[in-house]
Parts: sequence; structure tokens; C-alpha cells
Amino acid sequence: MSTSTATSADALGTPAPVLSFSPVVLSVPGRPVDLQVRVSAPATGTSLPLILLSHGHGPSNNLSSLNGYAPLANFWAAHGFAVVQPTHLTSRTLSHLVADAPGAPDFWRSRAEDMTHILDGLDMIERAVPQLAGRIDHTKVALAGHSLGGFTAALLLGAGLNDPDTGKVVHLVEPRIKAGVLLAAPGRGGDALNGPMAEQWPIIGAVDFSTMTAPALVVAGDKDDSRHFTDMGPDWHADPYTLAPGPKSLLTLFDAEHGLGGIAGYDAAETTDENPERVAALARLTAAYLHTQLHPGAPTWQGACEALTTGPNPIGRVESK
Repeated sequence: MSTSTATSADALGTPAPVLSFSPVVLSVPGRPVDLQVRVSAPATGTSLPLILLSHGHGPSNNLSSLNGYAPLANFWAAHGFAVVQPTHLTSRTLSHLVADAPGAPDFWRSRAEDMTHILDGLDMIERAVPQLAGRIDHTKVALAGHSLGGFTAALLLGAGLNDPDTGKVVHLVEPRIKAGVLLAAPGRGGDALNGPMAEQWPIIGAVDFSTMTAPALVVAGDKDDSRHFTDMGPDWHADPYTLAPGPKSLLTLFDAEHGLGGIAGYDAAETTDENPERVAALARLTAAYLHTQLHPGAPTWQGACEALTTGPNPIGRVESK
């Protein structure tokens, strides 16, 4: 293990055994199917901060669901967070049930509302998971999302959205969420959204980052060239940092493509840039960032950033504003 990853791991403490429980089922009036979530948490400890994790929309049948993103969810839970992962209506596991439901195919509003439903039902979720009742700190809530999940995270952190159906700007900010992590999230619209998929997913270009005021870490791969949406190149994925007000940090991962090394699942065949060390370092850096955001004054994030630049082969660079 390189210095750049070991130091930040030490700051987070020794990993604990993890309990993972699914599905916890929430009945949501008007939702075409029940909201199912996976909950992962350390086996011991109290006052656990909470991370809501929004999946993307990849080609796998099951990773874009509560069954994905184990490399992140397991690490975060092992280092003191409770992690809740919903299966959004965009999941391929539900496509045969919701293809004609209102909001298809992007379900942008439903995806954001899923997180609010989880927070509203947090007491019930705790009671449903063995050995978890009373252990989550409901005042320490963070959010992470990958790809389309990063789009969802932006809305919940304050970004506006020009509803294509009404022409009105919609705000779905969730004030209980204190900070977020946007992983390979989409960037700006307008002339930049000019790829072949732009017409099929116009909602991607409808986001206004100028009102995304909550603290956030934006993670972008410097080889993440999403030509299906834009010809801007990898810089497009830095837009949530560039176009949003502070406080924000940008972690640029060297040689990382859209999978950021393989965060969506262990040994996922469609990961184009598989790199276990990159995934491990990303898990540590995001955990350190959210730990400091939810425990103001904690030096965890500063230490992780310093460690990132002291190793012989840094996996990326960080800038902040």
C-alpha cells in the first residue's frame, strides 16, 4: 500500500466488521413499486453518521440497484458510517415494471424524492435492521452519487433544474443533507450538451449548478471522456465544481475513466479502467471528506489531502474553493 493511501486509512481508524441487510421495504404512495433499500453499518458503535448512496445507470442488470457499489458502501460502513442504498426507478431490475410509469425513463424527480422518503422513514429503517435501532445520528447526513446518481445528488444539494415539461425551475434541495460527494457526475447543458445521447436525455443538460450551495466533493476522472453527451472532454465532469459556489473541493483522479477504477461493483466486467488501488484510495478520500464535513474541525480530510501529495505515485490531485 502506498503512503498516499495508508495515512488517510489510519486517520479513519481500524475497519470494523460490517452488517448488511436488504431489502428494507418502504411503501411510498403514488410510487409504482415499493422503495427497497440496502442498509450497511458497522457491527458496533453509536451516533453513526449516515451516507445516502445514489446508484448510476450503467449497463449491468444488477449493479444499478441496492446491490451495487459494494467497494464504497462496505468501506464506508467499516469506517463508522451507516450507508443506505435505494433501488431507484431507473434500475434495470425494475424496467419491466415501470417502463410506462410517469417520469420514465429518467425518473429525475422520483430519484431525488427517494432520498427524502428514506430520511422521513429513518426510524422505521433502523427498527427493521437487526441491531441498528437508535445507533444512527439523524443530524449527520451526507449523500453520494455516481454518474446519474451524481446528477441526483446535485439536485438534493441545491442545484436547480429547468423542468422540460413545464419550463419552470424546480428546486428539490433536501436541507437535512449536510454535504455530498458527486462521482463522475454530468456537467453543463446548453451548447456543451451536443453528443448523440443529448436528445434522449435532455434532462441532463437542464441543471443549474449556481444554486448548489451545500458543501460537496466533486470527483472527476481525467480520462472520463463522455462523447455520447459532449465533446468537452473530461473537463465536463468538473462542471459541478467549476460552476457551483463554494465551499467545494475537486478531486481529479489520474487515468480514471467513468467507472473511477471500478466503484460500481467488485470485478465488474464493464469497468473500462479497473484499478483496485484507485478504488481503495477513492473510498478512503471520500470517507475522510465526509467525516470532516459531518464532524467540523476534524483533521481527517486535511490529512488525507496531505497524504495524497506525499506518496511516490499520487492517484490524483485536490483543489478547493
